[in-house]
Amino acid sequence: MAAALALGGCTASPPADQPPTGRPVPAGGLRLVAFDSCDEALRQIRAAARAAVGPWGLGPNHDMLRFSAESGVDGGAAKAAGPASTPDFSGTNVHEAGVDEPDLVKTDGRRIVTYGRGVLSVVDPVTRRQTARLALDPAAERFSGQEGNLLLHGDRALVLLRAGTVPKSAVPGRRPAPGMVGQARLVLVDLAAAPRVVGEYWIDGRMVDARQVGATARIVISSGHRLEFPQPSGKRTDAQRTAANRAVVDKATLDDWLPRYEVRDSVRTVGSGRVGCDRVSRPAGFSAASMLTVLSFDLAAPALGAGDPVTVFADGDTVYSNGQRLYIANDQRWRAWRAPSPAARDDGTEIYQFDTAAGTPRYVAAGSVPGWLINQYALSEWDGHLRVATTIGDRWGRGNASQSGVYVLRADGPTLKRVGAVTGLGKGERIYAVRFIGGTGYVVTFRETDPLYGVDLRDPAKPRVTGELKINGYSAYLHPAGDGRLIGVGQDATDRGRVTGTQVSLFDVADPARPARIAQHHVAGGWSEAEHDPHAFLYWPPERLMVIPVRQPGVDTDRPDGTKRPPSGGVLALRLGDKGFTVAGAVDHPGSVADGGEWVAIRRSLMIDGVLWTVSEAGLKATALSGMTTLAWVPLA
Repeated sequence: MAAALALGGCTASPPADQPPTGRPVPAGGLRLVAFDSCDEALRQIRAAARAAVGPWGLGPNHDMLRFSAESGVDGGAAKAAGPASTPDFSGTNVHEAGVDEPDLVKTDGRRIVTYGRGVLSVVDPVTRRQTARLALDPAAERFSGQEGNLLLHGDRALVLLRAGTVPKSAVPGRRPAPGMVGQARLVLVDLAAAPRVVGEYWIDGRMVDARQVGATARIVISSGHRLEFPQPSGKRTDAQRTAANRAVVDKATLDDWLPRYEVRDSVRTVGSGRVGCDRVSRPAGFSAASMLTVLSFDLAAPALGAGDPVTVFADGDTVYSNGQRLYIANDQRWRAWRAPSPAARDDGTEIYQFDTAAGTPRYVAAGSVPGWLINQYALSEWDGHLRVATTIGDRWGRGNASQSGVYVLRADGPTLKRVGAVTGLGKGERIYAVRFIGGTGYVVTFRETDPLYGVDLRDPAKPRVTGELKINGYSAYLHPAGDGRLIGVGQDATDRGRVTGTQVSLFDVADPARPARIAQHHVAGGWSEAEHDPHAFLYWPPERLMVIPVRQPGVDTDRPDGTKRPPSGGVLALRLGDKGFTVAGAVDHPGSVADGGEWVAIRRSLMIDGVLWTVSEAGLKATALSGMTTLAWVPLA
């Protein structure tokens, strides 16, 4: 499960020389409350929208809805998820064991399933052949980068796709509005024999992310209103434009707000509707003009149902789950940018905690911390406490106002209360990477050099910095390698902070007071997808093998036609030894012949029964670890 960046669906924007008229929203311990009835829901939504709408409508992140009526808060129980077991094959690199995350390739050891350019492909790792191909979006086959994400359970694959746009108003008896709204599409595929579609689910909005525990997949959708505001005329004043927009709000129905969905089997529509107002909640104070909808599906069921939707009038941009609880974080940076004065700015992050059982997720508590998050790895729960690493100040770490800290929160009734904090890390810098391992946190900040901080969090009320290591460059992703070792993937840099290429570091953090870098590997001019997407990182403990994709820019050559050598896009394999790294080898893929020799990059790596598999849009390659020799090339025809 995850949360979304806001989508508002406005039809007009203010001129470049005139700022929008939204108001800053204070970060605080907001709580979610349910509407008492559909009539009350419509009344409150209209009132909030009428107060928030301006001369430019309700744009994406432009204006906030402020609700005033109060009602009860839902609660619930949690069910623990067991740890994942991967004895013979590597799964997706995820934040927490047992909580799977969607990715462009999945394996269960028996098959490799990947999606790209509109096609779901299945490869047998034993025969090393493509055994099946199912076109799900023929229009996307012509375009590189038209990928989807997958979740896998048994003989079922759930493909998460963008589905294009549909008219904003598609309600029987109403005139269609001229605007369009985006849709998300879920496709359930049975892999037991020849792949076949057994169900589809379409819903208004944008696919944000998903999480899976066992057979339960939870999908998060971000959607906006479907109001159609009149195009502003240059002859009207702001007050006149606002009055016209309020008239549109006054006529709005719930169908103009709540997401519509459609359920299909393999050939026809079997159900449709919109999220019921009894499934909608909103924060007690400020909220967004957009909505987050959480869908829950049992991938072991015969078909996709209505998704048991739960909708919240809120924004969210970072999700963390340990399988027992789910946290949705919504930072305020964009609100701070739009504040009318520096004194009114608020760059805090709101955090909502949910308990997740086999059924509907239930809200438990909320709280806030100063600053903003780098990604989901800045959140981690341990021993009932949530640790949160944030940066305050300029998001790029420019100037001396920026600094970072780690905050410890614990649920106390409906509030996530702060019980401890350590601040003042990396003054004038920002966070580039965070990793929490048990009672210890590791934080990397950077502007010109890379301080790696170790933070002792065993006493939640008194977190403290135990050690600091300064080196050139930075790590953008940190991965535990056991025995007091930590792998960092990022960029090397000069003394002035100019990056020079991919840097892989091995840190010895066994002594918290004296962290040390014991090995470094540098690829000049290189860049790795693992720096911003940890799914591209593979660490296989049985072989102490680390594999990442590395791209290097093209260079001029003496080719007769005067062309430039295309960028390289292979993978780098390193083994961890007692004294550092040993280069195990590299793997490259041939170009895609179907696209006239188009260059493609390797995106992912997998281990299955001692064989390294690498994945690109062009195909999959099987490589023996001994000598890094090619065993098979499987083109994705």
